[in-house]
Amino acid sequence: MSKDIINRYYAAFNAGDAQGMLDLVTDDVEHYVNQGDVRRGKELFAEFCSHMGVSYREELRDIVVFAEGDRGAAEFTVHGTYLQTDPGLPEAKGQTYILPAGSFFTLRDDKIARVTTYYNLADWIRQVS
Repeated sequence: MSKDIINRYYAAFNAGDAQGMLDLVTDDVEHYVNQGDVRRGKELFAEFCSHMGVSYREELRDIVVFAEGDRGAAEFTVHGTYLQTDPGLPEAKGQTYILPAGSFFTLRDDKIARVTTYYNLADWIRQVS
């Protein structure tokens, strides 16, 4: 079941289905973003998804999911386009990037209660600069 939830989460991500992602997280989800503050709660997670949908177009490929009990992890490659400048980051000009990344999950009641994502920000900046 754990792997299924994570696979459905990434299928929704790749489909650009933010609501599908939101349906898979708990109301009190904790979202730990790379190089950023923790977002707690479904509302802040929804705001993040909305922002990402405007600033980036991304497809995750080569997804490998691991899960046991209430924990899971996924490794994948992000193929993206930088669409709109994010504050504090280089100017967006439609640059493309390919970036290895991974996420860790805590699951509760058949939903995602925590997602922590890691990638190499310096590598991404080099690719879009």
